[in-house]
Amino acid sequence: MPSDPLVAQHVLEFPGGYTRTTGPVVGRFLSELRARRIVGVRTAEGRVLVPPLEYDPATGEPVTGEYVEVGPAGTVTTWAWVDEPLEGHPLDRPFAWALIELDGADTALLHAVEAENPKAIGAGTRVWPVWRDRPTGHITDISHFAPEVTKIVSNVRAEYRLQAGGALRVFLEGVERGVLLGGRCASCGKVYVPYRAACPECGSAIPETLELPDTGTITTYAINNLPDPRAPQVPFVSAYILLDGADVPMIALMGDVPAHEVRQGMRVKAVWVPEGERTASMTNIRWFAPTGEPDVEL
Repeated sequence: MPSDPLVAQHVLEFPGGYTRTTGPVVGRFLSELRARRIVGVRTAEGRVLVPPLEYDPATGEPVTGEYVEVGPAGTVTTWAWVDEPLEGHPLDRPFAWALIELDGADTALLHAVEAENPKAIGAGTRVWPVWRDRPTGHITDISHFAPEVTKIVSNVRAEYRLQAGGALRVFLEGVERGVLLGGRCASCGKVYVPYRAACPECGSAIPETLELPDTGTITTYAINNLPDPRAPQVPFVSAYILLDGADVPMIALMGDVPAHEVRQGMRVKAVWVPEGERTASMTNIRWFAPTGEPDVEL
């Protein structure tokens, strides 16, 4: 009958630390790290080895003793993702072990690369060293490498005051009264809304305003999936609406209708805020809503 296996636990440990000499080549490499520089050594055939070795691994010949500063940036040649770091790993969060060929080197250095996720690193990724605050002459003087900065996120906010000119002021004062004002060019006969003082096509003056109905037809539209404080819901529709009697459309929000039901040729009408809440602003029109009339062929 089989017996239980005999097991004995062994621990190899140097409580006071294991001291070894570095030799001239590795010692030079570590001393340069302490100065936040990375060097390699040139072989007789002209290749630069990083980390430096005393002998060329390809030929067995001694290296030349010529040290070459490389990097500090490099390119990942291959990598392996560590999702759960172990005790003793260089980082306490997910990272990648990578072979990094530093600029000017002909061999790759193994080190840790911090990345947001496995998709943020790959063969060809450019990386830069992140140095420790107090280098001591050890490979860990490079805390880790990090991908090259290729994008930044900035908060953008612009605040400005718009002073309405003559034609725009006339139009907004009409909106405050619940009226949409346009103008007919006396030369070409086209009707423009919002009202403007001169015809954009022929340049003729438009001296008088023309009151237009708040009904019209959708000529084209866009479905938006990003939130907008003015919109009734997400997704919402912004549409170009050709008011009855006008020759150019104006842009406005659509409401009271699912986004997927909006279509070209749909008849719509402005939905106004209560009269007591109106100001000289286009916010007096919440949005346009379907009238229920048959579609118009554009």
